[in-house]
Amino acid sequence: MSVFTILYVNDPAASAEFYAPLLGVQPVEQSAGFAMFVLPDGARIGFWAREAVLPKGAGVGTGGGSEICIAKPDMDAVGACFEQWSGLGVKMIQEPIMLDFGLNFVAEDSDGHRLRVYHGAN
Repeated sequence: MSVFTILYVNDPAASAEFYAPLLGVQPVEQSAGFAMFVLPDGARIGFWAREAVLPKGAGVGTGGGSEICIAKPDMDAVGACFEQWSGLGVKMIQEPIMLDFGLNFVAEDSDGHRLRVYHGAN
């Protein structure tokens, strides 16, 4: 089984430009209304222009009601990712913090989609 996540965004080209350095890959597909990335583990994430989503009205939701979670192999990698993304000017809404499930931080894109980077405590 393969999982494909699609986020509704205002500007797919701007989202592709924002996410490429964060994900470490370039889009494999890009048009005026859509951009798609394939990650090294095979997961796919797409960015669809909110006004073009079919059926009409399906893209009316905004970001922030869910999160994209990115696992890192250890706590040092979480810290390094935080520093890298901060250096890129990514909006941070939670600094690295230890919670019950492990070390994590939360960032946000321009559409309000939350990105949680973590290393789980086992």
